[in-house]
Amino acid sequence: MKIGFELVLALMVALAWAAQMARWLRVLQREHYDPSAPFRFLGRWSAPHVSSAKAPSVRRPSRLSALKVLVNARRSKLPGDAHERRPMSPSLFWAVAVVFFVIVRLDVGAVLVSVIYGLTCPSGLSLRGRTSKLHWTRRLRVIALVATLVAVALGVGGWFTKTHWIGAVVVVWSVPAVLGLVTRVLNPIEERLAERYVRDASARLAKVRPRVVAITGSYGKTSTKNHLVDVLGPSAAVVASPRSFNNRAGLSRAVNEHLVEGTRVFVAEMGTYGPGEIRAMCAWCVPEISVVTAIGPVHLERMGSLETIEAAKHEITERASTVVVNVDDPRLATWPSALRAQGKRVVTAASLDEHADVVVRRVENQWEILIEQSLVARVEAPVGLQPTNVACALAAAWVLGYGLDELGARLRELRSVDSRQNVVRAPSGVVVIDDTFNANPQSARAALDLLASLDVDGRRVVVTPGLVELGPLQHQENLLLARRANALGAQLVAVGRTNALALSAGFGEGLRRFDNRDEAVAWARKALHEGDAVLYLNDLPDHYP
Repeated sequence: MKIGFELVLALMVALAWAAQMARWLRVLQREHYDPSAPFRFLGRWSAPHVSSAKAPSVRRPSRLSALKVLVNARRSKLPGDAHERRPMSPSLFWAVAVVFFVIVRLDVGAVLVSVIYGLTCPSGLSLRGRTSKLHWTRRLRVIALVATLVAVALGVGGWFTKTHWIGAVVVVWSVPAVLGLVTRVLNPIEERLAERYVRDASARLAKVRPRVVAITGSYGKTSTKNHLVDVLGPSAAVVASPRSFNNRAGLSRAVNEHLVEGTRVFVAEMGTYGPGEIRAMCAWCVPEISVVTAIGPVHLERMGSLETIEAAKHEITERASTVVVNVDDPRLATWPSALRAQGKRVVTAASLDEHADVVVRRVENQWEILIEQSLVARVEAPVGLQPTNVACALAAAWVLGYGLDELGARLRELRSVDSRQNVVRAPSGVVVIDDTFNANPQSARAALDLLASLDVDGRRVVVTPGLVELGPLQHQENLLLARRANALGAQLVAVGRTNALALSAGFGEGLRRFDNRDEAVAWARKALHEGDAVLYLNDLPDHYP
């Protein structure tokens, strides 16, 4: 009887561990195998829940409701006048419970609590995923295999201690820590394995010998890349790295799969999560022209400071002979003199600074294009396109040798970039701004300005989970975002709970909340009518709470 009970208990522990692995492997993969990701997101999911401000709905009571009532008594004062009940998260509740059972030496109780935790927590982080499903790549399979071996070692080792089941408890609760450790240990091996693809890409670049334009920036790099491709035209034999393939693996893949004989220009988007990454890419994908679009707090959570971000972006200039710089950006405006002192050609681009070499300025409903103070073209201002990004693209094309008349003619070929301030009218008559890809303070301000500029008679609504990866600035930036929406007279709909506290505090009364974007979109489609406008600002994947 005892053996049968222990087998059942062991099977339950295995299922709980498997459930934890499915959740945290998905987070790890979605965060590009950052070893710190499981711990960072464990903190996010373990934070106390924020109560919903949406209209009440009828739900089937949870069997755990009675237990949660015991820990729901805390109240937290929000900035401003709002107050919200902040119950303890389920993860913390079960953590307290397992510690209690370990202290009183009730092994089976600790195991059962761990099983419940493993199967159900973090509450809301699903096993399969709605927006970011798990893909069993070679790298993920290796990480999962090594993590499984570690779990078996912990479980077996715990069995031979005085407290036989302590290993089972540790196995379930340690999944994020184990995955982070295993990923960190395996990273050097993965780097060496990736070298083969980098060597192949380097050889292909040397064989085809295209002119390389490398683009980076905290934001605006993908739009600038696409605008440059449009300006150069379909007959220019241009290849650009697709989508956001902007790290070493993505860039080498783009070269190996897309660069063909006869390619004249290769446009390489380069992103970074830390110092050294762009320098390493430029070592084998050497740019003739480097373009820097902006410096801002994107990925500040990982990189620590704006100075670190600026230094990491500056690496793209080291091997380039010509550098295009957006001098509307206060930090980038200090770069030209130092770069020229290094013997580099610097071409400045702007939409506000009319002394720049290439200027795209807005005059009423038109854009005026100036190159070296000469008016090149005047076109109707495209809706949703940022003039500074277009100016950077035009500057790169100009350096590549395209004539002024040719550039002016190509401006009418500029296309909007998917999910970046795309404006459409739905069949219902509602004007929809799709800005779900963007997630930085500057683009958010631009999107709100676009919403304000629309000629609509009805309501203006902003649907957003807020901005993320802004480190210590995140609460303040989301507070400001909500205040701007309020000043605009828009209704704010907050999605999820990642930034719910800041958005609620900034907006005040009238905030509407939904657990996920699907619910928010369903509400908007039902509630909004012809003459209304809705801005979908940012769209976090569902591994965010």
